[in-house]
Amino acid sequence: MNEVMNVFDRAAVRRHRDRAAAGLGGHDFLIGEVGERLADRLDDVTRRFPRALDLGCHGGQMGRLLRGRGGIETLFQCDLSPRMARRAGGLCLAASEEFLPFAGACFDLVLSCLSLHWVNDLPGALVQVRRALKPDGLFLAAMLGGETLKELRAALAGSEIAEEGGLSPRVSPFAEVRDAGNLLGRAGFALPVVDVDTVVVSYADPLELMAELRGMGEANAVSGRRKGLSRRATLMNAAARYRDQFAGADGRVPATFQVIYLTAWAPHPSQQKPLAPGSARARLADALDTTEIPAGEKAKPR
Repeated sequence: MNEVMNVFDRAAVRRHRDRAAAGLGGHDFLIGEVGERLADRLDDVTRRFPRALDLGCHGGQMGRLLRGRGGIETLFQCDLSPRMARRAGGLCLAASEEFLPFAGACFDLVLSCLSLHWVNDLPGALVQVRRALKPDGLFLAAMLGGETLKELRAALAGSEIAEEGGLSPRVSPFAEVRDAGNLLGRAGFALPVVDVDTVVVSYADPLELMAELRGMGEANAVSGRRKGLSRRATLMNAAARYRDQFAGADGRVPATFQVIYLTAWAPHPSQQKPLAPGSARARLADALDTTEIPAGEKAKPR
């Protein structure tokens, strides 16, 4: 068995989401924006998906966006945080993305909006999602990518070096785009597609951004983080650096969120498959109206 690195303190992730649950409605702009873009991708699929799972449902934002879409008749909503799951309502339960409590082949559709970036064993979680899908079932997910909060990362790093003489993990390490497609293939999915979007949100002050992250349940939960409260001097220095380096002409500061969208299907014999090498019935040179040059030969100048 492959050893899983515990990059994230999952107990801390659950506590942060529990604390954020009651006030999430005042801080869920990003969840709603990305959820709408995820639902738009579902609208592009002509199939119907009667039985669906919202994995990492937060307070039910995705579920509300899905009403009347995709032919969904029964939606299960699952979150690591019991308080978040209760706020989602309906058929809800608290469960970890790393240990899904569902039988095999029980869902036509699994969606996940901005939760998978807190999973330690992402390959294992994707395998479980694929197993929970019926053959030819659809997986749609959005997760944060490596360029997320690059401005905050830079400001905190400079501040911590200046004020505390060293660095500690203060912003979560996010997935890289180049790895996402490989992970889907390793998990046994068919027809994987990965695309990327960037959402830039502006704030009046860097401290407002930090408060927004706490309100979303996205506070630092890296296992190697420094324990205890952050020093006030470090935070004030980081806020000043953030403003100096990134503020616009209007004084507001940007926060970048890179969103990786994953689309893949549980395998089924009816799905399209790539042709075997050498089985093509038409020549590419004919399609391009050009002359084919055998490998190893050089083109002659005209």
